[in-house]
Amino acid sequence: MPRVDDIKALLVQCTPEERLQIFRLLRQEFNIHPIEDKLNTKAEVILEAFGRANDLTLRGIRGIIAEAAFSVDVVTALKDWKDVTPPGDHAYDCLLQDKVGQVKVQVKMQRLRDHRPMRAKEGYRFLPDDMFVVETQRTRGGLDTKGEKTRPYRFGEFDILGVALHPSTNNWSDFAYTVANWLIPDTKQKSCMLKFQPVSATENEDWSRDFLTCVAWFRSGQRKQICASRVNLPKT
Repeated sequence: MPRVDDIKALLVQCTPEERLQIFRLLRQEFNIHPIEDKLNTKAEVILEAFGRANDLTLRGIRGIIAEAAFSVDVVTALKDWKDVTPPGDHAYDCLLQDKVGQVKVQVKMQRLRDHRPMRAKEGYRFLPDDMFVVETQRTRGGLDTKGEKTRPYRFGEFDILGVALHPSTNNWSDFAYTVANWLIPDTKQKSCMLKFQPVSATENEDWSRDFLTCVAWFRSGQRKQICASRVNLPKT
């Protein structure tokens, strides 16, 4: 019987077409992901469905990919941290814990417009034109028992905002982080976050590409507002 190393050596000698035939043979026996069993279909069918999706559906799919990329590429690389996210629907996507305490992280996708990175000034004219934008609100809206809108995020619901920069960098492992309490408040309801927030693709005093740096910012208790010197909110 040939060993695994022998088979690998033979595969190297195969042409791409021959390796594809072997892959298709193995695919008849092995699933790529448990979702295939959950949906009772093959990954190829699921991906074909994604390929047929409209822009609105793809926007939601990109958001899910961003959350998964954060968990796989960022969280698993953190030393001495644990993912303790409880089941259920929360205002945060990920609850992480180290020996100091817990941190609630909300992951959002850098916003696209016309299949290109959207500029902050396209969200609101009073935002900087040299920055990008992230939409900080829930996918679905509604009213709570007090008649207030539930779609906007309120300050205190999560600690850190992580923005997937894939639209700008084409890399799903690239994130920009800031402290949630530093985000710009809504012009009409100060307890809520402004719908569009300016995002810097490069590091500055407000945004870091390193998660642990942002955790240190959050735990320092510093109070400030991103782009404070560059944003003049309209008076209400």
